[in-house]
Amino acid sequence: MVKDKVILVTGASRGIGAATARLLGEHGASVAVNYFQNQTAADQVVADIQAKGGKAVALQADCRDQSAVEEMVQKAEEALGSIDVLVANASITFPTVPFMEYPWDAFEAKLTGELKASFFTTRAVASGMIQRKKGSVIFISSSLSRYPGMGFCAHSTAKSALDSFGKSLALELGPHQIRVNVVAPGLTETDATRGIPKAQRDGLASMTPLGRVGLPEDVAGAVLFYASDASRFVSGSYLPVSGGIQMV
Repeated sequence: MVKDKVILVTGASRGIGAATARLLGEHGASVAVNYFQNQTAADQVVADIQAKGGKAVALQADCRDQSAVEEMVQKAEEALGSIDVLVANASITFPTVPFMEYPWDAFEAKLTGELKASFFTTRAVASGMIQRKKGSVIFISSSLSRYPGMGFCAHSTAKSALDSFGKSLALELGPHQIRVNVVAPGLTETDATRGIPKAQRDGLASMTPLGRVGLPEDVAGAVLFYASDASRFVSGSYLPVSGGIQMV
């Protein structure tokens, strides 16, 4: 499905990004594993891919920094070849507090940081995709972009903006045969959600048609579809990966 494709996955040292990088590697892709701070975890993802016969490289960059992103893409292409697919998964941490207690600086940092990370990485890979007349960009959003939760005003706003950004790029880049799609996970078992009380997770699972919360590998499977030629005529779409609790 993605054999011999070169794929850059941002925020790939843990959680959804790590599971996605591993799955793409298992299916024959050469994977650039981006990380921000945790080199040890990123190196382990690379080792896992290589142990199964795949090709991967770990690359550090703060995706909010344009020059760092451009250098990362250059190193990825020197090591692996031209980038065919971007999985823009890097997410910006944020406080979970009610709106009336939310400091503007934190709100602004989440909103601009999220969009910078996707803007700069897409810009860095799109020029090559345009020249080759092919490519796929996959943004990792959140079900909270359409169904907000208490304390998540910054996250919901940032991901809603990302959804719109994806549609705009699907329109503008489509004539160059570049597809742009959005994957929106529901509650997924990762380090970032570990602090959610068990009772809350169990309650959400009980309301989910498939009877559980998500795993990183569930989201990775959706990304694999969009990265592959099986989705060659799919662009501008929004795909919830939430066990049926969010239907569109």
